[in-house]
Amino acid sequence: MEQKIITDYNGIDQWIAENAIRKPFLVCDSSMPFLKVKEYFDELETKTPVVKFDKFQPNPLYESVVEGVKLFRDEGCDGIIAVGGGSAIDVAKCVKLYSNMPGDGADGSWLKGEIVSNAVPFLAMPTTAGTGSEATRYAVVYYNDAKQSITSESIIPSTVLMDASALKTLPLYQKKATMCDALCHAIESFWSVNSTEESKGYSKKAIGLVIANMDAYLANDDEANANMLVAANMAGKAINITQTTAGHAMCYKITSLFGSAHGHAAILCDRVLFPWMIKNTDKFVDSRGEEYLKNTLDEIGKAMGCEDAQGGAEKLRKIFEALAFEVPAATDEQYEELKTSVNPVRLKNHPVRLDVETIDRLYHEILR
Repeated sequence: MEQKIITDYNGIDQWIAENAIRKPFLVCDSSMPFLKVKEYFDELETKTPVVKFDKFQPNPLYESVVEGVKLFRDEGCDGIIAVGGGSAIDVAKCVKLYSNMPGDGADGSWLKGEIVSNAVPFLAMPTTAGTGSEATRYAVVYYNDAKQSITSESIIPSTVLMDASALKTLPLYQKKATMCDALCHAIESFWSVNSTEESKGYSKKAIGLVIANMDAYLANDDEANANMLVAANMAGKAINITQTTAGHAMCYKITSLFGSAHGHAAILCDRVLFPWMIKNTDKFVDSRGEEYLKNTLDEIGKAMGCEDAQGGAEKLRKIFEALAFEVPAATDEQYEELKTSVNPVRLKNHPVRLDVETIDRLYHEILR
């Protein structure tokens, strides 16, 4: 499916008309009152009934999705619009996915049941330039305090509204962190054992856009904001093919232990992983071989505007330092917890072999 990109609110009107939507279901987060698009929906409600759902938290609960599906069904909604960050888009994805599944979803039944795709029209407007959730087949919810990963091609929005004005109101720390999430998605996808020529094309474009627009984006320039939305979308398309690797596998526990934003934690890890990989290509697990891996790391460096992999790794370190991100200090007990926290599935995507002892050493470099 080729995703349609729109850049103005008239595109929403066209989407509603083309899909003959009578009652859209609007999933939005706490940013909505501060966004320009709110005026559009206020006006739309004078002509079309809009059912709003915002009863969810960051890292949304499965129970919130069940509540959203009930509202979607009870109101007879026939299209879904998501406005927000990754959590809002993930909730909307799950509402779409579960809206025609049997039962009421009690006791986690939809998490265990066979996925039945549907054709409910779905439009997403990301309000951060980072997660790329609007371009992926993945969603995450939490059930009984455990992370549940949902995967289905049918939850990728068919239409994406890129509204650069939405990035204007983001706090600077969130702008930095989400930008780093997009950059790390692109880098990790590039070196993933699952990479393809298509995914590498998306990664190159994303890396180039992030590097070229970084300073202007952090200064809230309109054009740079628009370009960063494209970068995040391209990086999302890349990880939709490859998934993420060790950097993301290692960053999740940092976020939960120290409260660092996801993108902050991701670049914390990747700025150490990149130079470590350059020194350890002989431990390759990618079936394409060590020379392929060396060339790939060089390609990443070149995509970052450097001569080779070493230059790229150094540039990533300098980017991290220029952003003035905190490096959390870990206790011995936290290091023990960290080294056993890594998702082995994501490690399978990483092109260089990692064992528990190596992960422990890397965490000691990543943190203080």
